[in-house]
Amino acid sequence: MEILKSKQKILVLITALIFVCNLCGWSVHGQVSIPAKFDGFVYENRRVLTDSILIEAFFDPVCPDSRDAWPPLKRVLEYYGPRLWLIVHPFALPYHDNAFVASRALHIVNKLNTSATYHLLELFFKYQEKFYNQQTHDMSRTSVVDHIVKFATKAVGNSSLSAVESGFNDRQTDLTTRVSFKYGCSRGVLGTPYFFVNGFSLPNPGSAIDYKGWRAIIDPLVGTKDQKREEPIHFFL
Repeated sequence: MEILKSKQKILVLITALIFVCNLCGWSVHGQVSIPAKFDGFVYENRRVLTDSILIEAFFDPVCPDSRDAWPPLKRVLEYYGPRLWLIVHPFALPYHDNAFVASRALHIVNKLNTSATYHLLELFFKYQEKFYNQQTHDMSRTSVVDHIVKFATKAVGNSSLSAVESGFNDRQTDLTTRVSFKYGCSRGVLGTPYFFVNGFSLPNPGSAIDYKGWRAIIDPLVGTKDQKREEPIHFFL
């Protein structure tokens, strides 16, 4: 009986060891290749200054909470001006059927004209209900892509229709959209909206932050730096 128990223990240990070895192998092979450029879309192509405050927002184009989070954030960006530097990372939630295609459209449009990217994002937010699961339930994948191609063309102009169509046939735009999702996962993003300020995640992920909430976050950062600049110079005789 004791011999049988010992053999069972050894078998369990061997099984556990094999699992750990396989897990390590999966981790190595599952690492994402480093992309050629940093993920995301820079708002208004603002330059990074030495005292810039970096906000990173992870948005799903067809997520209602992402939609509600954008107006107060945009208002804060206008209030503080170039002092704030925003990057939006598209993060396609798997339970939103059309999120990946919409996120891919953002990458395609950004490649064609960077100044049109946020215009398309706002169009997705404005007409978001057209791309909800229920509204497209009876549509084929091809029909959904065709619908989003025509929709995305509104942001860059009708003359770009063929270019947007070609973008969806380009394997690279598919990979770039996947990188965006994997990048979010590497940062611990679990839902949208999800915000980081100067690299630190904000509490209550998945919920929109109103204008007062953003002011409460940014004001102390700006005030501290301004206060250092305004300190009087003392001369000692």
